Amino acid sequence: MADMDPATTTQTEPMMEEEASLFTSLDVILFTVLAGIVLYFVMNRKKPEPIPEFKKLDTPAPTARETSFIEKMKKTGKNIIVFYGSQTGTGEEFANRLSKDAQRYGMKGMAADPEEYEMGELSRLSEIPNSLAIFCMATYGEGDPTDNAQDFYDWLQENDDEDLSGLNYTVFALGNKTYEHYNAMGKYVDKRLEELGAKRIFDLGLGDDDGNLEEDFVSWREQFWPAVCEHFGVEALGDESSIRQYVLKEHTDINMNKVYTGEIGRLQSFEVQKPPFDAKNPFLAPVTVNRKLNKAGERHLMHLELDITGSKIRYESGDHVAVFPTNDSALVNKLGQLLGVDLDVVISLNNLDEESNKKHPFPCPTTYRTALTHYLDITQTPRTNVLYELAQYASDPKDQENMRKMASSSPEGKALYQSWVLDSCRSIIHILEDMPSLRPPIDHLCELMPRLQARYYSIASSSKVHPNSIHICAVVVEYKTKTGRTNKGVATNWLKNKLVTDNGHKSTVPMFIRKSQFRLPFKATNPVIMIGPGTGIAPFMGFIQERGWLKEQGKEVGETVMYFGCRHKNEDYLYQEELEEAEKTGVLTQLNVAFSRDQEQKVYVQHHMKKNKEHIWKLVNSENAHIYICGDARNMAKDVQAAFYDIAEELGGMTRTQATDYVKKLMTKGRYSQDVWS
Repeated sequence: MADMDPATTTQTEPMMEEEASLFTSLDVILFTVLAGIVLYFVMNRKKPEPIPEFKKLDTPAPTARETSFIEKMKKTGKNIIVFYGSQTGTGEEFANRLSKDAQRYGMKGMAADPEEYEMGELSRLSEIPNSLAIFCMATYGEGDPTDNAQDFYDWLQENDDEDLSGLNYTVFALGNKTYEHYNAMGKYVDKRLEELGAKRIFDLGLGDDDGNLEEDFVSWREQFWPAVCEHFGVEALGDESSIRQYVLKEHTDINMNKVYTGEIGRLQSFEVQKPPFDAKNPFLAPVTVNRKLNKAGERHLMHLELDITGSKIRYESGDHVAVFPTNDSALVNKLGQLLGVDLDVVISLNNLDEESNKKHPFPCPTTYRTALTHYLDITQTPRTNVLYELAQYASDPKDQENMRKMASSSPEGKALYQSWVLDSCRSIIHILEDMPSLRPPIDHLCELMPRLQARYYSIASSSKVHPNSIHICAVVVEYKTKTGRTNKGVATNWLKNKLVTDNGHKSTVPMFIRKSQFRLPFKATNPVIMIGPGTGIAPFMGFIQERGWLKEQGKEVGETVMYFGCRHKNEDYLYQEELEEAEKTGVLTQLNVAFSRDQEQKVYVQHHMKKNKEHIWKLVNSENAHIYICGDARNMAKDVQAAFYDIAEELGGMTRTQATDYVKKLMTKGRYSQDVWS
């Protein structure tokens, strides 16, 4: 204002007076408006707008899986629990038999998968009077626990301060003497439970699948139950009649969309495929290649390729591919004819024990045809308990007597079962054909038949080279029996008939991957020695592909030595072109092939190994080589191991004991790996 001249000042004063009166009027108006807004806000706060309620969806709460076997046993009045570690179903089958046996002794048993329960509760079993835990534990591979017993094994290893002094237990182990670590899992569980204070009430049973596993189990079981009776002061009820576990329900009016047609887990999982894919949810892989590998000879050796594009399935060289086969439709029809039943009736077999985790023996509802095709093993020789339970349906007293005799532990009964069933390779179909008086109800037969299991094959490809394809190498099983019948392997004959296109449709194989410890060394510079006669070459095709791929990437790769064996060079030299090409390009630094029958004296892989003993010893002892053996466990794997003992003795200046220890140390370090079968 100091800069204004007087004239300007006098002109401004009246205007300011006018503005002052004008603001007063505005203030009144503004105040009124503001008051109105406040009043409106206050009035509306008294009546808040109702918040719209969203109706809750009427979905049932997910039922929590019962992980307490103690609570389940208390609720159902059970006092015997039979845990099973099972890879192929036999351990589970034995566990079910023992849990059913309990009823004959006035007790109540339940079979249980250790993967489904909290095994830390074993210390609480003493809360249940006269309680007993039985463990049917199979050993898988090189002394490992089965997949479903891995967590239990880890728990036993990790809990040194666990007090199991109130636990009564016994163990039956399932194994195979041809393997290095015979019955390792069963022996470990037996020893470890004792270390933790549990009380063993009957000796460890050892079942040998290389001999007669069924006989081993029956003999052990016949002595086991009297020991249980003595321990608990109880007596057998004398009730030897068959005890049904499932009740039949026939569905006359059912939506066929709710009927299982071969799915392993989720209904309609084959129509709508959803990853991840595993044993309960296999992927339907189209077959893109199915060719015969051998040039001549009576056998059929085959190479299949499965397309896994878009499945998100990953695998490594050395892994196994598991496939779910189906039974021959002609055999299924034959069974239906022998029993005079309509195989297309829709049925459910429902567990009489409503509290059991296992509601059905196989996915239900389904038809008899589907059950006999996809879910039940109708071609293996039936176990003695099946003969015992079916004996009641034989109208000829002589047949009844023989069936019961075969199911007993008497020397005469064992000999009859061995010769008439095992040595003659009689399936249930053959038994029904040879015993016309035996005509059991099909639902009881379906209850007793074991589940058809997945078959495992070493993958014959590398994911580095074939990320969307899995290769299988297998020999088709077919043989004549003592009764003059021709028996065919379920899976290999099914795979043989998986043409790339079948009536314009792509053939598919339900499959999943099982991880393996059979792995190439972490360092590519480590030499590898691969020994695999016959179809034992399978994982080594993957190894060779991978070593070739590493070389192409410019990596330094150690020596890659192959020992392969077959019968005749001009008949069954598998993958001859691929192997010779790999040798030519330097991927294989040494290829040794033994043709066992091309000369008078038989020549096997171990003979070639001994010829090259200096080279082998240098690679193993000085250059940190990794040794891999794949194929027959009964003879080849043992002969190859003996050859390594000989080399260590001769070139390492060791005694036999030292040589044996040397090879065992290689195994412990993961430098001597076996993927063998008997």
